[in-house]
Amino acid sequence: MANIYETEVAKRFTIYNSLFLDLPFDQIYRTGTLLPILSEACQDGFKKNKTPKEIIRQFFEELMADKSEEERHDLLFKMVQYIERQVVLFDSIEDASFEKFNDIKGKGTMTALIARAENDHKKDELIQKLKNFSVRLTLTAHPTQFYPGNVLAIITDLEQAIRKNDLGDVDLLLRQLGKTAFINKEKPSPYEEAVSLTWFLEYVFYPSISDIMIRVLNQLNIPLHDWENPNLLKVGFWPGGDRDGNPFVTHEITKKVADKLQNSILKCYYRDIRKVRRRLTFHNVESHLIKAEKGIYNTLFGGDGDIFNSKDDLLDVLYEARKGIIEEHGGLSLELLDEFILKVRVFGFHFASMDVRQDSRKHDALWDEILEKSEGKAALETYHKGDEEAKIEKILSIDKLPEISSLEEPFHREMLESVKSINYIQKNNGPMGCHRYIISNNQSVLHVLEVYQMNKLLLADGGDLSLDIVPLFETIDDLAAAHGVMTKLYNNKVYRDHLRKRGNKQSIMLGFSDGTKDGGYIRANWSILRAKEELTKVAREEGIDVIFFDGRGGPPARGGGNTHNFYASLGPNVENREIQITIQGQTISANYGKPVSCSYNLEQLLSAGMESHLYPSSENSLTEKQKSLIDEMADISYNAYKELKNHKQFVPYLEKVTPLKFFGMTNIGSRPVKRSKGGSMKFEDLRAIPFVGAWAQMKQNIPGFFGVGKAIEELEKQGRLGEVQQLYKDSLFFRSLLGNSMQSLAKSFYPATAYLKDDPQFGGFWDLMHSEYQRSYEKVLAVAGMTDLLEDSPLSNQSIAIRERIVLPLITIQQYAIQTILDKGKEDTALQKLILRTMFGIINAARNAA
Repeated sequence: MANIYETEVAKRFTIYNSLFLDLPFDQIYRTGTLLPILSEACQDGFKKNKTPKEIIRQFFEELMADKSEEERHDLLFKMVQYIERQVVLFDSIEDASFEKFNDIKGKGTMTALIARAENDHKKDELIQKLKNFSVRLTLTAHPTQFYPGNVLAIITDLEQAIRKNDLGDVDLLLRQLGKTAFINKEKPSPYEEAVSLTWFLEYVFYPSISDIMIRVLNQLNIPLHDWENPNLLKVGFWPGGDRDGNPFVTHEITKKVADKLQNSILKCYYRDIRKVRRRLTFHNVESHLIKAEKGIYNTLFGGDGDIFNSKDDLLDVLYEARKGIIEEHGGLSLELLDEFILKVRVFGFHFASMDVRQDSRKHDALWDEILEKSEGKAALETYHKGDEEAKIEKILSIDKLPEISSLEEPFHREMLESVKSINYIQKNNGPMGCHRYIISNNQSVLHVLEVYQMNKLLLADGGDLSLDIVPLFETIDDLAAAHGVMTKLYNNKVYRDHLRKRGNKQSIMLGFSDGTKDGGYIRANWSILRAKEELTKVAREEGIDVIFFDGRGGPPARGGGNTHNFYASLGPNVENREIQITIQGQTISANYGKPVSCSYNLEQLLSAGMESHLYPSSENSLTEKQKSLIDEMADISYNAYKELKNHKQFVPYLEKVTPLKFFGMTNIGSRPVKRSKGGSMKFEDLRAIPFVGAWAQMKQNIPGFFGVGKAIEELEKQGRLGEVQQLYKDSLFFRSLLGNSMQSLAKSFYPATAYLKDDPQFGGFWDLMHSEYQRSYEKVLAVAGMTDLLEDSPLSNQSIAIRERIVLPLITIQQYAIQTILDKGKEDTALQKLILRTMFGIINAARNAA
């Protein structure tokens, strides 16, 4: 496999990369000729312990001694642009070779699982599980994708040209790439973010989900029209509904995005119905299909005639056509219509389910104003003096909200209007269009019931609330307290009655991103697993079906990495009714950006859920002794991370040394980089994406490994290294945990920042980080029994190695700029521009760095 990678990717990159030198652009030949020299100078310089500033200055002194500083920086800027395009080329070459490195019918696919289940006489059990299971991928608006839409389109076309080895097309597309801007001049609006993601819905998720379901049902000999679980594979959607810390998301934006989603799915249906009608030209069939086609057209474009108000209106017409095929034409070509009907049942008129999300502190403030407006300041003061039970009783006793226009705070008026927009979506797009309200920073029963009562009064009009309330537990303390909160909630009569009317299902979201930021790598991952076990136990005791929704980012530091291994490893003590995860930025484009990779990765998740049910293994079930061992490691790791986090230079380092502050200038997303307003930087207000991204830019990757080495070393001192090594062999969860941490270590490069060890302010802090990196590197290899990181994942290892080599000049240029600014003791506009532009290539090359 490694040889195939060398031929299909590494050598093809060398060949196609040479085309850049022939591009007819100003100074391209000069840039392309000097770049390999700089790249070699970087590699050689860091081996000789030179600083980034020394490497860059020596490069200029040898090759551009007569040039001004402005001319030198101009060349560096052109090199940055050149490398950005090299990264795009490498991505496209890897994507074009996807099937050659991933067995799309092998282990982890539904084809392989179905064959295994049939051989083991477990086919009926598999079918039953599929009827009650679901995988939900939620596309988020979190900005980790630095490519604008026009560059993504070029990448798509470039991949196809490379697949066909069409040198002429590759050359033409590289020319286009050279003339296309890689950055947005302005921040995208939340609506523009939504439009970008609907492209993936239309051209990737729609065909991929349809293909998987049709293929799986055919392999299991289940007639498509008999299938009773259209929600087996579904998509969630946060752009336009996620207003946690995003002041630019308004209720008008929410409704506009919902309209866009319906418009997009109707376009898919319109394309498909025209294809179906070309084949089904029979008496008493074609007339119904013409009616369906016209109805879709009128609904989509506003033409004269009947429209469809819901998916059921469309299905009624399609079922009439189906009846005609069966009764009058012997079922001829019935499968074509059944496939289309299944698509309508799966995607409805909503395409993807929008979630509304807001921070619990915003709800607290809203209720304060409501109480003061309704009953006066004295009542509000009394409310604040009461305990949680008294506050809950007060909130639930309110049977009417004041007029929205009467509220003083504009943000509160907007919050209530946003809730009202849920009714608009459910009416136009169907109940699945928006059926969840997520509470960020949920810490109590009160936080859930505040949201319940607000939505009940605004949406239910005296009837039942058709909305699920989803608490999000993120910090280490909140995760530990989660089962206690949910126990009290299940015992609240009002909320329990609501759950009964919602089918006794409770969704709970768990945040990997902020969990890792708060508690470090091992503690966050372990706390989430333990929380899931406790929450599962409570729910089972109460007769509630609990569904876990994981807020994951792309890199291991935010819950990414090998996700299907993680879900395969959860064991019987974690409820396994659904797999729900967020995907974002590069994770969408890299893992789900093409139909073949989307289908493969969706199947991996679906298969993981099925396999852990059909084939429970001791690998997936931790014993009490194993849990105790991980507990010890988590405690040691957490204390080490807390010591670093509480270091007096932790926040100053992020603020003054790393590119953290530049994330707000990248124009990749509509959200601010921190939740609160104001100039001073507070750790608790930092969003996980720029927090993790800043460490990735520095090639230090602290959130992905810090404390891991310390934990292993402490146990080794006690003579217990063998226990950890045995745990690695016996537990898939622990193997996945360390394997993903290896990725963070493999993407680290401390020589680039070694100059900081001599910095009077930050030298000691850098030493702390570097020591733990070295310790973690050594100890992880000792536990895994490897001599090199990712030894068991040679393709990942090769890919990372090539990507890191491509961007090494970018890393050097960025650190040269940072080092020079630190030495000057003042900001420099030209150097800041270099820092900002190097960020794009560094993070795009990593694909899952933020």
